[in-house]
Amino acid sequence: MVHEVGGYREIDREFAEYLCRLAGKDDAILRRMALEVSRATGEGHICLDLNEACGSAAAETAASLAGISVVGLPGTVAPLVLDREDRLYLYRYWCYEQELAAVLRAMAGERLAAVDPVVLKDGLERLFDPVGEDWPDWQRIAAAAALRSRLTVVSGGPGTGKTSTVVRIIALLLEQSGGERCRIAMAAPTGKAAARLREAVRAARARLREKTPVADAIPDDVFTIHRLLGVVPGSCRFRHDSRNPLPHDVVIVDEASMVALPLMAKLAAALSRRARLILLGDRDQLASVEPGAVLGDICHRGGEDRYSADFNAYLRQVTGQSLDGYPDLGLMPSFADSLVVLRKNYRFGAAGAIGKISRAINQGDAEAAVREFQDPVDEEVSMKDLPSDGCLQAALVGSVLAGYREYLEKDDPAEALASFDRFRILCAVRSGVRGVSGLNRAVEDILAAQGLLQPDRIWYRGRPVMIRVNDYALRLYNGDIGIALKDPERPGALAVFFPAENGGVRKVSPLRLPAHETVFAMTVHKSQGSEFDRVLLVMPRADSPVLTRELLYTGMTRARKSLVLWCGEDIFRTAVSRRTDRRSGLRQALWKD
Repeated sequence: MVHEVGGYREIDREFAEYLCRLAGKDDAILRRMALEVSRATGEGHICLDLNEACGSAAAETAASLAGISVVGLPGTVAPLVLDREDRLYLYRYWCYEQELAAVLRAMAGERLAAVDPVVLKDGLERLFDPVGEDWPDWQRIAAAAALRSRLTVVSGGPGTGKTSTVVRIIALLLEQSGGERCRIAMAAPTGKAAARLREAVRAARARLREKTPVADAIPDDVFTIHRLLGVVPGSCRFRHDSRNPLPHDVVIVDEASMVALPLMAKLAAALSRRARLILLGDRDQLASVEPGAVLGDICHRGGEDRYSADFNAYLRQVTGQSLDGYPDLGLMPSFADSLVVLRKNYRFGAAGAIGKISRAINQGDAEAAVREFQDPVDEEVSMKDLPSDGCLQAALVGSVLAGYREYLEKDDPAEALASFDRFRILCAVRSGVRGVSGLNRAVEDILAAQGLLQPDRIWYRGRPVMIRVNDYALRLYNGDIGIALKDPERPGALAVFFPAENGGVRKVSPLRLPAHETVFAMTVHKSQGSEFDRVLLVMPRADSPVLTRELLYTGMTRARKSLVLWCGEDIFRTAVSRRTDRRSGLRQALWKD
């Protein structure tokens, strides 16, 4: 259990005590900086910026730390590392950052000369829709970039076509291989995200059958990253690492914004010397729960789009398009040619309310977002004041019955799962009446009052649960969602039904489930990698540092068709003005040229 005293957790205090003992002296500056760097890591930062933490005393603090045995300079082994920019790291996080930066820069700088431009140009013409008024065609550019470099990063919001683009990239790679074996692995951070990618790949593959003879060779197996790397039981290590690399020629990772620095570093280290890495994700989404904001750092958030003259010439050769309207790369690193941002949204459209509001939030324009809520393009988007504690349950009744009645009336597990996934209540926080715990209880009470479920015991028919940890033996992974229904093979008993990899369902005894929780309501963080037709997004009444534009954007864009936001305008404006800014040196390491 984590206890906080005076703003520091118990683990922070224990760490500071340990370093003082290790240093052989109770140094006040060391103690304070140890507390601060430990807390910063717990808050998702990779390092502590002394210039921010100490202000005008940063130089003096750095000089004092440099003389202590437990603090080392880059390249030395010590519990803490102080770099030349006065950033203080826990040693292993400094190692993760340096190792990942080195691999990504090397991959981005390695151009692959084996591409047949004639075959590629023909494939791009067949596999992508004709170029219309939308210019440049960023999906084609992303595909061309992926054939040229060992590293490609494709960022874009929901509905911009990331998955359909990567399926076309796979087809192009298979066409280039000329029938030779091309080993491709697809992965995602969670089981839920992996299942969604698998479904999307199958649908996109079916649409390509008339356009390429290699369509049926496009794989649809998708793993969690942990499963791909091979978990070593009882250890934080994986079977695949730099000494035993993955056997794949291409590794594709979806929902890369959810991948924390340690896991991304271990994945990068496990790639073979000639493997390609393709990262897909939304740079504007929430960062990973664990430390780091890897995709945001990679995408150089806020930086100007710039490409090299060589890349522009290559695009003209294979796509007939150019990026003459974009500044030349100049002194920017070659890393820039590996990054493509998809801009056209095929789901929300330029005039859709969800799309317009989410763009305004990303730009930090709360006034524009509020105006769109007040006078939306469609009636499926609204922002309502938060109901008081006493009126909360009554205010929920309409949404809960409309969202959850249908799945509770179904006996077929596949139909129940599909119906349940059409609606979800999303929360910013876990605790409190407007958090996950309070709203799950309120939903249970509402549905029980209507006779739709009987929550008089832990397991009841219709209970939806979300897995919280990976269980490789049961093939259940963090984020998987199942529903308790009658077991047709055991009269009077319940089983929990989950979507199966083959598109059907499979059942697991409730007694065998790993750690789990009821999931009528879930946090926005946990919803990443999921989409629902309708979303009720509930904010807390009081301001909190977790309320940021990234959280609002992520929560809103989980909705395909309908969004209701419960949030006071003052809280909304404050959240839109606040960005998630995780401290690290990765962005500078990648873009330092």
